[in-house]
Amino acid sequence: MIKVAFFDTKEYDKELFDRYNENYNYDITYLESKLNSETAPLASGFDALCIFVNDVVDEKTINILKECGVKLIALRCAGFNNVDIEHAGSDLTVVRVPEYSPYAVAEHAAALLLTLNRKIYKAYQRTRKYNFTLNGLLGFDIHGKTARGDWCRQNWKSFY
Repeated sequence: MIKVAFFDTKEYDKELFDRYNENYNYDITYLESKLNSETAPLASGFDALCIFVNDVVDEKTINILKECGVKLIALRCAGFNNVDIEHAGSDLTVVRVPEYSPYAVAEHAAALLLTLNRKIYKAYQRTRKYNFTLNGLLGFDIHGKTARGDWCRQNWKSFY
């Protein structure tokens, strides 16, 4: 049976991966601590690790993981700038999420645009203080407009 340690796990990670694991029956251990050179010895006896963006897999950590017998590091993210890929070499396979849902990314961008345009965060902060005035909270209709990166960079302060 393949033993997998998940570092930096949250409750939603456990729920999701436990559900998917019903089809595979891996021996999964969830750890709240982030992976780094101090916590790397916790990987002893595991075949694979599943890590997240704030885990630090530098040369020192990789050396410890190799000593512990880890063969695979799977990232739960697209970026891998927190992993010293060159030092991992051929002894330690590193895999990552190749891309996120383009729909989710587009929807998030649209949500951010509306949040900034309609000053939702500013309004939220005011209403928490029982201030319900609309001064400085009026946005503009985005219907018929084109979102351009250069315009956003030049006008971002007007959103606050």
